[in-house]
Amino acid sequence: MEFNHFKSKIPALKTRNLGGLEAQFKLAPALRLKYNSDKIKANNPRKAAVMVLFYPNKNNKTTFLLTKRASYKGTHSAQISFPGGKVDALDANLQETARRETFEEVGVQVASRTVFREITPVYIAPSNFLATPFLALLSEKPKFSVNYEVENIIEVLLEDLLNDSALSIENLTTSYMKNMDVPCFKLNGYVVWGATAMMLSEIKELLKY
Repeated sequence: MEFNHFKSKIPALKTRNLGGLEAQFKLAPALRLKYNSDKIKANNPRKAAVMVLFYPNKNNKTTFLLTKRASYKGTHSAQISFPGGKVDALDANLQETARRETFEEVGVQVASRTVFREITPVYIAPSNFLATPFLALLSEKPKFSVNYEVENIIEVLLEDLLNDSALSIENLTTSYMKNMDVPCFKLNGYVVWGATAMMLSEIKELLKY
């Protein structure tokens, strides 16, 4: 999608109804479907926020940023995610969390005026986080500077996400599940599943009209 065309859609995207859990659950692992709102509330999840950056590439095509997490002894080692993380005591609100974490992880300063939409929080059962995504529009491709938490940055064409051929099923084994078929997106050769895929599913529904 040409960036100028995407930019022209922003006013409508600010007010369009969200797909919510119905959209998210199209890409939710079976493990996540076990948790209803009451069970999530009872678990008292920690709060987190992530940032979805949209910007033009060198060909003026709309692109968004994913990251591959660094490998470590933890629940989400080497997984694909958006820049983001848990709330800090000094953060004024969740948007500030997402903006701060984006700067810390990939070196991009995101001005509050560029954030155009907050979408539905996603519950991440294995680590008991409730993560709120924010969408931001940058007028040019940013210069990235990654920290120790990030192994790779992944720049994805928006048109690839919107293409249904990116949808797939993958059999995965992690520290908390074995040989489980999970719905996913295959983007730039990476398998994107779990909370990130759920967020992308809602974003895809928001953008397809």
